[in-house]
Amino acid sequence: MGNQEARGVIASMTGFAAREGADGTGASWSWELRSVNGRGLDLRLRLPDGLGALEAPLRKRLSEVIGRGSISLSLRVTRDHGAHGLTDPAKLAAALAQVAQVRAAAEAQGIACMPVDPVAVLSLRGVSEAGEVAAMPAPEVLLADAEPLIAAFTDMRHDEGRALAALLSGQIDGIAELIEAAQKAAAARAEPQAARLRAAIAMLVEATEIDEARLAQEVAALALKTDVTEEIDRLRAHVAAARALLAQGGAVGRKLDFLMQEFNREANTLCSKSQDAGLTAIGLDLKLAIDQTREQVQNVE
Repeated sequence: MGNQEARGVIASMTGFAAREGADGTGASWSWELRSVNGRGLDLRLRLPDGLGALEAPLRKRLSEVIGRGSISLSLRVTRDHGAHGLTDPAKLAAALAQVAQVRAAAEAQGIACMPVDPVAVLSLRGVSEAGEVAAMPAPEVLLADAEPLIAAFTDMRHDEGRALAALLSGQIDGIAELIEAAQKAAAARAEPQAARLRAAIAMLVEATEIDEARLAQEVAALALKTDVTEEIDRLRAHVAAARALLAQGGAVGRKLDFLMQEFNREANTLCSKSQDAGLTAIGLDLKLAIDQTREQVQNVE
């Protein structure tokens, strides 16, 4: 599945796939393809000597289906010797004659000998030679065999991505609920705050003469410092943006990560302007929910 085909699907940056193959001529191989989180696309290939021609097409193919992550691809090739070695009849006869001579001399001295091991005789230097080593698999054969591996790897990343998207969607919903709770808490604190402010002003007016214009300015500045309307509006906008990115799919991990930073900035400001225990508690819950969501976002491609 290429990038165009994968559009609309969230992919996890963690994945694994393995595959084995053989060409029927005595050569066999095994693939392993795995990935972990990464800031960009980092491809690391381990290929046997003699198969360097595979590196460029494999890198190109992997970059077509993977947008981000630390990717490791390894290939191991095993080449068998010929099924039967070649035995030199003359050398075999000479070796057997030498064995018989040694055996006779030993028995003449009263030394018991073990039965002759045919395998040991055949392993004597020169008696037999190993068959030819199987040829290295053709690059085009290995490239074709890599396609099912890459497909299985991509499917696994997308399967994990769908589960990750569902988890993130639930976490974003939880953040949205906390934002609405913060808005209600902010509205509920307005009257008590106004009452405390009026009482403080009344005491100040009774104690000293005060410039009414200056007093109005200070009251306006205080109200501005504690107003969290903009923060709540921006948090709501961030929720809408996060939901849109999840619906869009594709390689949206970087954008989601940046959005989590913006979420956290607004939550910090909300807590600092709260001046209310209930609103502060909600703000802290909101910060925790954002942090937990960001941990999951780190896995999104």
